[in-house]
Amino acid sequence: MSKQTIQEKENTAKIVGKFKTSASDTGSPEVQVALLTNRITELTSHLRTHKKDYSSQRGLRKAVGERRRLLDYLKVKDSSRYTKLIGELELRK
Repeated sequence: MSKQTIQEKENTAKIVGKFKTSASDTGSPEVQVALLTNRITELTSHLRTHKKDYSSQRGLRKAVGERRRLLDYLKVKDSSRYTKLIGELELRK
């Protein structure tokens, strides 16, 4: 495995560890939103230098839409978890 792949896996494990709701949790909305937020941040920084990378622009739009849907779901299901999550990720002011 390359050094970059190992770093990505470590970063993902760190994010999952921070936002998981139970010991074996990897798929809760909180974890998914946190991972998508990390991916969105990476794509945004990439697109600052590669303005005409249209494939990455599409991927960014898809990730933002997916995160929006997950946040809407969480807001309806449990607004306290939603409020806590957006506070931790600093998504809203």
